[in-house]
Amino acid sequence: MVFTKSTAALLVLILIWGASWPINKLAVPYSPPLLYAGLRALLGGILLTVIIWKTRKAINWRKNWQKYFIAAFFNTILFFGLQTAGLLYLPGGLFSVLVYFQPILLGLFAWLLLGEYLSPVQILGLLLGFVGIAVVSIDGLTVHISPIGVMLGLLTAVSWAFGVIYVKKVSREVDSFWMVALQCIIGGIFLISMGSVFESWSAIEWNRYYISGLGFGATIGIPLAYILYYSLVNAGKASKVGSYTFLVPIVAVLLGVIFLGETVTYPLIIGMLLVGISIHFVNFRYKPKYKRMGKN
Repeated sequence: MVFTKSTAALLVLILIWGASWPINKLAVPYSPPLLYAGLRALLGGILLTVIIWKTRKAINWRKNWQKYFIAAFFNTILFFGLQTAGLLYLPGGLFSVLVYFQPILLGLFAWLLLGEYLSPVQILGLLLGFVGIAVVSIDGLTVHISPIGVMLGLLTAVSWAFGVIYVKKVSREVDSFWMVALQCIIGGIFLISMGSVFESWSAIEWNRYYISGLGFGATIGIPLAYILYYSLVNAGKASKVGSYTFLVPIVAVLLGVIFLGETVTYPLIIGMLLVGISIHFVNFRYKPKYKRMGKN
């Protein structure tokens, strides 16, 4: 990999995504999950809105409001909500392995829903991914890791995959940065509203762990990460981002071991490697049909 500005941005993005799991793992025990997920999304969306405010004409609310709400449902309400709840049951590293099953599901859904071509290498990647998740899940059962947590991790991956498929489908009609900002604001408001009804604000412990998690998500984990991500995508680096996302759960596991004392078993390592290899295969020389028709 030649070291360029794009490479540096990609490495920073992977580090941010990888670090977010142990950071959120430290924070979630000190807040009800809906309120934590909602505040993180809302504050992140507001900050991103401030940064891109000069381009507000691109919102086109009257035409696109339904698209913003649908994206918010999958990418914020389900993704952040399930993710935050799942971290209450599983170590951050293991949970990230399950969530980053998403690129495998994305390849499968793109084939089924968008008619995108899957090569034999990509099909092999899908099969390896299923085997890897099975190994991780069996390991979870043998060491008494919560099956609820495993289910929440996989549901988070499913919601993320559907969200990406939908955003991909409407990407010609909606500005990518405003899509992120508004889906975070809309989803954040919904999660906070639900949290206010079913949870208690007084249950939040405003200690350094909670404030650090909230602050990281609202400033780096959402706005900066998505600015880097879409800058790379807009520069034609989407396939490069996809092929290196397998590093994220590895970074998350390593940081969890170093800073949180999370345990690593041999089946978890094997399962994680299988998932990593599978994600790499699924993204290997990936050339969807719409690209051949002239879409970037």
